[in-house]
Amino acid sequence: MPLKKQPSNANEIAIYDEALIYQRGEYWQMRMWLAKEKKYARFSLRTRNRDTAEAKAKKYYHELMAQQLAGKTYFSMTSKQGVEEYIKQRTKDMEAGLIVKGRLTTIKTHLEHWLKFIGKDTKIKEMERTDCENYFHNRTKNKKKLPVSRTTVLNEQSSINAMMSWLHKRGESYIEAFEFKKLGKIDTGDERTRRNTFTDEEVIAIKTELEKYIKEAKEDLSLYGNLNKVVTSYYLLVAIITGLRRGEQLQLTWNDISWLEKQVKAEKKNEENKERSDNKIAEEGEHESETYSLIKITVRGKTSKVGKTRNFVVKDWEYFDELFKFLHPRYIKANKGDKNATPFGKTLIFSLDGKSPLTPRVILYHFDEILTRCEIDGGEERDLVPYSFRHYFITDMINRGASPTQVAETCGTSTAQIEKTYYHTTERKMIENALPQFYYKDGLLIPK
Repeated sequence: MPLKKQPSNANEIAIYDEALIYQRGEYWQMRMWLAKEKKYARFSLRTRNRDTAEAKAKKYYHELMAQQLAGKTYFSMTSKQGVEEYIKQRTKDMEAGLIVKGRLTTIKTHLEHWLKFIGKDTKIKEMERTDCENYFHNRTKNKKKLPVSRTTVLNEQSSINAMMSWLHKRGESYIEAFEFKKLGKIDTGDERTRRNTFTDEEVIAIKTELEKYIKEAKEDLSLYGNLNKVVTSYYLLVAIITGLRRGEQLQLTWNDISWLEKQVKAEKKNEENKERSDNKIAEEGEHESETYSLIKITVRGKTSKVGKTRNFVVKDWEYFDELFKFLHPRYIKANKGDKNATPFGKTLIFSLDGKSPLTPRVILYHFDEILTRCEIDGGEERDLVPYSFRHYFITDMINRGASPTQVAETCGTSTAQIEKTYYHTTERKMIENALPQFYYKDGLLIPK
């Protein structure tokens, strides 16, 4: 079809007599009339070089003509519409059991950050591969509010490109993926893990402060925010003793846990016995029994990151019990007379109403408050976040003699990942390897 407007000067060049490129300022633009849509396709070629502009224009011309012949339209959906369509597909994947609900939530969060960066009204078909090369800088430049780790941004970039690949296959995007700026490799071994976790002394201080935090809040639950303080504090305490991922922990219901009590008989020599004249009693000692309060936790496959159900047992430390006694009567009172109310066993544990889980923002706010109270520096160098409690839990299990397989089964990850990231990295392990005649505890070498 002939051009509706012929070139009028040297800065306007016809492309196959059906399209036109021209300069606007320093950059070359392209315009092509699409008869079926009765509109001009206009977009920037993003180059100042005339020869490059001509080459790119010819490429776009052939792509546009191929789309027209295939019955496809040029005018693009916006980035917001693209995200909505992709989320619809991933929702179907979740319903089919291909991904878990937590993964879908993570994808939504990743793409929300991308929309803020790229703009909700940006046309997908006008995007270039280099449009997101500064994405990492944009996501990490503002550390005043929520700190964003390198790993988080890398995961976001993977989600973004997975969506772009899906859109490209459906003819909604000219590019299959963005070329994110390559980042230098980092050591994911022991030093990084040690920075991102807590010491035993810090955890003791955090537990103590959280218990005070709960007590303060319970004194006046009518005060705004105090109910949140109580539930979030128990969330953090449970994170310390279970090593659960955030998504797994927030989706726990009361039916997912059960209490166990185990009595252990142990032979213990009493100091008094040693002073007795009866050497036989002193040699035999006395038998004592100790009761352990344990909690059995079931992480359902549909809430697990790896999509596989697992069961494990940890020492309760009364945190689950205290939270149950706090929330149960409140829930029963709030739903008295409501025949349609969800049974308490099916309600979420870490929730104010049993339906909506705590938000990551609320969790991080109280986490930062506790670290401040404990005078623990969780700045950029250490990159301490609530997930650091999982690092601590795994490291602590290894320090207490658990094998990589035991840790992997408890934490829902692979043995290879545990060995690679944690098992060979703890200070205790390295010292005991160097001095096998001793074991290392609380900073002291004790002969075996």
